[in-house]
Amino acid sequence: MYLPRAFAETDLQALDWLARRDRFITLVTVHDGEPTVSHLPVLYRREGDRVELIGHWARPNPQARHAGPALAILHGPHAYVSPSWYPDKEEESRVPTWNYAVAHLRGQLTTFNDEVSLAEVVDGLSREHEASVGQDWRFEFERDDHRSQLRGIIGFRFVADQITLKFKLSQNHPIANRESVITQLDASPREGGREIAALMRGRMNEPNGD
Repeated sequence: MYLPRAFAETDLQALDWLARRDRFITLVTVHDGEPTVSHLPVLYRREGDRVELIGHWARPNPQARHAGPALAILHGPHAYVSPSWYPDKEEESRVPTWNYAVAHLRGQLTTFNDEVSLAEVVDGLSREHEASVGQDWRFEFERDDHRSQLRGIIGFRFVADQITLKFKLSQNHPIANRESVITQLDASPREGGREIAALMRGRMNEPNGD
């Protein structure tokens, strides 16, 4: 990932924030020279510098046979930034851009298919997400019909060995430009725009890259 120094984030609490916001990753592997991509919900665990993602594929997914090196991408909010918002747009010949937050995690995938571990993944995911939709479905291990569904999935565990966080939030612009962008995005009808404004506001004390 192209990462100018002004946009590099090193605090792993920023990764925690991305994971809390949306535990749905893009998982990339390469097999026989061809990339394979899956989009998956995961359980996120961090202890110090150790970051682990746990989830499952549908058994027919070719990626379920791709243990080894992998790239996991956690996507944050993003928003278009118009050059017309900058006070210095004429003097500096400003151009359109896009602000966003994203994390790239490189690491190793291992797979598992034992019934107990798969049940724990399904139960963990349901516990995290059922409440968000006002429901209370749970995996019931004592039920044959629930356990039989586990035969259709393969579990994975991903442990990161390299974490790259990019929070592109106009840090390379002077304060007046950043303030103007925040004002415009605060009024955005898009939730992503308002989230970017909040992230920018929290970084207003950072020096710009000029």
